[in-house]
Amino acid sequence: MVGRVQRRPVAAGFLLCLPAAAFAAGTNLTPDQQAVIDHISAASLRGNLSFISSDLLEGRATPSRGLDLAAEYIAAQFRRAGLEPAGGDDYFQTATLKTGTAKNVAGLLRGSDPMLKDTYILVSAHYDHIGMRSHGDDRIYNGANDDGSGTVSLMELASALGALPAHPARSILFLAFFGEEEGLLGSRYYANHPLVPLDRTIADVNLEQVGRTDAANGRRIGVAYLTGYDYSDLGGMLSHQAAPSGFRITEDASTKEDLFERSDNLPLSQAGIPSTTLYVAADFPDYHGVGDEWPKIDYENMAKLDRAVALGLLRLASNAPPPQWNLAIPAARRYAEAGKRAKQ
Repeated sequence: MVGRVQRRPVAAGFLLCLPAAAFAAGTNLTPDQQAVIDHISAASLRGNLSFISSDLLEGRATPSRGLDLAAEYIAAQFRRAGLEPAGGDDYFQTATLKTGTAKNVAGLLRGSDPMLKDTYILVSAHYDHIGMRSHGDDRIYNGANDDGSGTVSLMELASALGALPAHPARSILFLAFFGEEEGLLGSRYYANHPLVPLDRTIADVNLEQVGRTDAANGRRIGVAYLTGYDYSDLGGMLSHQAAPSGFRITEDASTKEDLFERSDNLPLSQAGIPSTTLYVAADFPDYHGVGDEWPKIDYENMAKLDRAVALGLLRLASNAPPPQWNLAIPAARRYAEAGKRAKQ
């Protein structure tokens, strides 16, 4: 998340240690739901994050050589998942900055319904971090949780949904944004230069800091939170769909609502798209510190969360009605108005 502030990952509780097939027993999951859940792997998340947040990438500042290496890696994973390049001939949407160039990485899972395939769900995360400091024995801000965890979850969800024999009805655009740490640069660029029509984009689910469970206000296992939970019915839908996974998605009453304005959901909301950011720990030890490294991630908990998110994405990408802004919430009305203007 944009600008604020060594523990070993603890063993997850009994429910989280169960294999995917076991916790789904008796919950009447569809074959597609079960296939997606079974595909998501803590080991895969760990393998991808050990590279994305490695010293080789030098903290993934925007722009930097390390950020470019990360973009190529993400694009390779999207290609492996069977996603179509959303940027034309490749997976990159390149922006020119004052200090160089940077790339959003975008892969499209094309929908299967003849009518609904031209409507879209966005799944997003930022893959940049804050680079390196000038001194010290450890100079690299690895950004494993912020937001390497969201980035590898994005890749894992793309792989799981891309492996389905029949794609969901609606199309799903997977987006890895540059420059969140510099002021939501990548998501603002996308909102101004969309790769799919904004007025046909029904939701954005943004993933941020989903790997650490050692939150500053207490251990967070088996639960994740949504910013702007009641701004639209997107929050309630994701919460309801997560239930069969055994993972709880809810609002965090202990945090300020300004979290809604501090991650990449904001520019999409300002374009009128019902959006939210999902996180586990808004604040955690090593936030924007050199100690935010991949061995400290709770991979079993993150895999369970990704399974819960996958169930929500399957619902969003079905022929069910799309989420709507909650006009009873004053803060949400301005986003709803932006959506109306976009469709005029």
